[in-house]
Amino acid sequence: MSKLAVVCFAGLICIAGTFAYTRVVAPLNAAPQAVGPVKPPTTDAEKIKSAMSAAPLAVAQGATIMDMATMKPLKQGTNGWTCFPDGPSPGVDPMCVDKNGLEWAHAWMNKQPPPKDKMGFGYMLMGGSDASNTDPHATQPAPGGKWVDTGPHVMVLNIGDRFAGYPTTPGDTKMPWVMFPGTPYAHLMIPVK
Repeated sequence: MSKLAVVCFAGLICIAGTFAYTRVVAPLNAAPQAVGPVKPPTTDAEKIKSAMSAAPLAVAQGATIMDMATMKPLKQGTNGWTCFPDGPSPGVDPMCVDKNGLEWAHAWMNKQPPPKDKMGFGYMLMGGSDASNTDPHATQPAPGGKWVDTGPHVMVLNIGDRFAGYPTTPGDTKMPWVMFPGTPYAHLMIPVK
């Protein structure tokens, strides 16, 4: 399931595109959550708390928090990071990215080449699920396929082909692997639990 959205950050950078949604997996220090549709946060306070759960507190405290559904900045940041709360998707999927990661995400969602030589970094400490490990724009698994479930992880974005030697299939999602190999959106998935 996906939703077309436009997100603007501090009136400077706007992202428009289709977001792939994820399902629920447990955060680092929380009890496992039920898999299946969950109600996303609705109040600004709940959205801020959700967004901040995506990254370590030291990063999240100084991050800009944006509400994807309304394009409303919920909290202005000071450290160059941007965090998004869980959205209307099958599960919990907040994410935090650095400035280069935000540029990479903008390119990915608009099916444009990522910025050259700008490696980015992102946190998804609540984990997630992806429709495909090879199709960066898939919104559902291929017929007969299944979701690529990941636990809490960090992402090294815009890696090009610099991570040769890492697996390109998520056979064991507790070990690092390359997601979207052979595409401009290849990124290294690094489990943290």
